[in-house]
Amino acid sequence: MSDSQGTSHSHSPQPEFSRRLLLNRIGHDGLTETIKASDAECRALAKRLEIPTVHALTCRFNVISEPSDHFVLEGVLTAHVALECVITGEVFEDALNESFAVRLVPSRRFSEETASDLEAIDEIPYEGNALDLGEIAAEQLALMLPAYPRKPGAALENAVDEAPRETAEEAEDEAGGRPNPFGALAGLSLPKKKTDLS
Repeated sequence: MSDSQGTSHSHSPQPEFSRRLLLNRIGHDGLTETIKASDAECRALAKRLEIPTVHALTCRFNVISEPSDHFVLEGVLTAHVALECVITGEVFEDALNESFAVRLVPSRRFSEETASDLEAIDEIPYEGNALDLGEIAAEQLALMLPAYPRKPGAALENAVDEAPRETAEEAEDEAGGRPNPFGALAGLSLPKKKTDLS
């Protein structure tokens, strides 16, 4: 009983998506494991990642055993999420499908120096007798999400369009009411000269 109390983590009492793989299941030849988030886990992950929705998350792992209780995890993560466009503010759907590889190292042997080696595979410390594949998938999903989500077709001009509308109308008036695709640019660059000429 005291053991279960001792293993509780203060920073995260219960991961949003937890799939523990016992080390004694892995064996010398490694194994392949596929995990899938439930609806409730998807909702909890969306909250953690601060995105509108995680519709689905599946991750297939190939677990490779190495000496000294090290394990290499080769994963393929597939997710269907809803993101908010930084330009238009609209929510849009996005599908992610990416592969990754990480090395799991016992925390007692984990070194920040080797972990920060840019050439090496990412190393993650683990504790106890299991690897939490769900938490690893959640962390990889966080890394894969775009920092500035942009809805397909939403170019930066869409965001800038809002400001120079008046200038575009002024340029249109000066051009005799004839719409000019370069009117906005002309209005921005030469407003004084145009009024001087007229």
